[in-house]
Amino acid sequence: MVNVDKAVIARLKSHGHTFEILVDSDMALELKAGKGIDIKNVLAAQKVFTDAHKGLAAAEGAMKEVFGTADHLEAAKAIIEKGEVQITAEHKAKLREQKYRQIVNMIHVNGVDPTTHHPHPLQRIENALAEAKFHLHEFEPVQRQVQEALKLLRPILPIKFEIKEISVKIPPEFAAKSYGIINSFGTKLREDWQNDGSLLVLLEIPGGLESDFYDKINALTHGNVEAKVQKVR
Repeated sequence: MVNVDKAVIARLKSHGHTFEILVDSDMALELKAGKGIDIKNVLAAQKVFTDAHKGLAAAEGAMKEVFGTADHLEAAKAIIEKGEVQITAEHKAKLREQKYRQIVNMIHVNGVDPTTHHPHPLQRIENALAEAKFHLHEFEPVQRQVQEALKLLRPILPIKFEIKEISVKIPPEFAAKSYGIINSFGTKLREDWQNDGSLLVLLEIPGGLESDFYDKINALTHGNVEAKVQKVR
């Protein structure tokens, strides 16, 4: 059971009633995200309150009205799934760092310098975000924040999101082994096995991954590979 001193409140307001439970912040958020966690392991107390700090228990009639049951465990799960879960300062900092890394990596992977068509280094992107005073919102979707970040970055850092179609010809001795690399970098638009066992692939990848892709495929084939950009958009 969760330590009461370390628990936070999950709260649901409905039908004029307020329901509160004491939970482990991390586990409650995982349960809310759909992970199969036993509700008993999430709770510091297997009881639903109207005010958790004062220890005021919720009335059975109110629970039945809102949850269709007076069972505290079932109601607690519904409170987590439908209500708000407080997060600790530690969890909030961790969430911010994870989301920041996702935003920076997405810009690095998809964005290139329009002049050179090369990706910007991660540190350059981070420095530009700091200069632009980009403000992270830990609960907003990453994709939406990437678009906000790009608006702030463009006056400071020339950047453009590109998709590249690259044709690749891999010799027979490396063809089968190349599958993992090819599948990890993008989408195969076309795949043709030649009579001699070599593999022809038309691959669609984010522009910022082009150099990394060449490094990986050249390392596998010892440079014995043919690759050419067919289209940029």
